[in-house]
Amino acid sequence: MPFTAPEKTKPYQNVKPTAIRKLLNSPAILNVMYIPALVLFAIFIFFPFIEGIKISYTNWDGYNQDYSWVQWDNYRRMFSDPQILNVIKNTFIYGIGSTILQNMMGLLYALLLNQSFRSKGITRTIIYLPVIISPLIMGYIWYFIFQYYGGAFNDIILLFRDEPINLLASPEINVWLITLVNTYQYLGIAMIIYLAGLQVIPKDYYEAAQIDGASKLSQFLHVTWPLLAPSVTINIVLNLIGGLKLFDVITSLTGGGPGYASASLSTLMYQLYFARQDAGYAAALGNLMFVIISVISITSLYLLRRKEVAH
Repeated sequence: MPFTAPEKTKPYQNVKPTAIRKLLNSPAILNVMYIPALVLFAIFIFFPFIEGIKISYTNWDGYNQDYSWVQWDNYRRMFSDPQILNVIKNTFIYGIGSTILQNMMGLLYALLLNQSFRSKGITRTIIYLPVIISPLIMGYIWYFIFQYYGGAFNDIILLFRDEPINLLASPEINVWLITLVNTYQYLGIAMIIYLAGLQVIPKDYYEAAQIDGASKLSQFLHVTWPLLAPSVTINIVLNLIGGLKLFDVITSLTGGGPGYASASLSTLMYQLYFARQDAGYAAALGNLMFVIISVISITSLYLLRRKEVAH
């Protein structure tokens, strides 16, 4: 008879796995990985959020340990404050205005830079470069351009007229200047997201459209735009959230002034807390801003996702 080698067995093959080994080998162990993130979320997000709600029902000044409960007084004060409507209007201008401009310009740059030409990479870098600059620094850069005395813009204006233009002190202009500065800084992000969306569209679709005799405009409307729906969703939601909570650029350009002419909910909360020591009222405004951003962003996300499915 031919010799047959004994079958090799793995160590512990006949040993029944313990409960711990079963847990380690099961997909359920992956849920343990969420615990550090959940702990950090609870400490830095959830707990401060709950504290903010609690503070909004007090007259706390932000520093002393003593405070008293004022119930709904801060919210009654908020809805009766004549300045709040203007501040909310400015907040919507920053959010919606920046979203429209960033998406229009970002998509335009993406379409142009998706073509093949020399120095395409350098051009993309130049457009994206403002994103890496601190928003506060970006605001100060534009402040030195638009300031009344010695600003680069007014130095040019003085070549054609006797008096400079005080753009930053004009309530009719400074809100839109802030929106344009915010758009200039962050349109690079919209451009990159649209570029990523354009580059995953199969070339076959365009070739089929050309064979059918579709023009460039028809190709954009019936091929490019529908397939860019996920990129549009990402950009609109991100831009809305960023614009509605805009703070740094406003602070460095106008400080929210003159008066509250260019203030947003973020800058008004800052002034109430640190300048007026009115932390309870500031917390109430913070809760209002949270509700506004949540409702707008979640509604936009829901409607845009449905649009994606329809395409």
